[in-house]
Amino acid sequence: MIGIESNHDLETKIEVSKMNRAVITAITTIGLAQFLKIPIKKIKTGKWEWDTFFETGGMPSSHSAGVSSLATFIALKRGVPTVDFALSTVFGLIVMYDAQGIRRQAGELTLKVNEIDEQLERIEGKPEHHFHDNKEKKLKEMLGHQPEEVLGGAIFGMLTGLIGYLFTKKS
Repeated sequence: MIGIESNHDLETKIEVSKMNRAVITAITTIGLAQFLKIPIKKIKTGKWEWDTFFETGGMPSSHSAGVSSLATFIALKRGVPTVDFALSTVFGLIVMYDAQGIRRQAGELTLKVNEIDEQLERIEGKPEHHFHDNKEKKLKEMLGHQPEEVLGGAIFGMLTGLIGYLFTKKS
């Protein structure tokens, strides 16, 4: 029949919308973590830098926050001994390892490359100052996270995952 949905179809739609709340919680957490970087950077540097919202690196790790909120939400909604939780946890651990390991090392390597470039410019006899401060082709140095930034993101993510679950439970 046209226009009439079966109970099974309706139940499936309701279940899908509830499952998407986990994704919505994770994406919202990523956005909140990125936003939190702005006042944290203000405290450190004394100036508002709104561009920080779009940068990688810094406190808290938004990637860690997102995957932690997802795993927390799933643990509370589906239970710890489920495949859903296992997948989200393994995925989350890989993301956090990558954020503080490989990406951070790439950022440290980039620092060295930029330093070498500055030394070469000095050898060429250019005046002494930080050439890269105004140079557009300077490589991005803040790629990854310090372990405390990853931990901060994970804790923030667990908190938002709990809050997201509690809001889901009430509706």
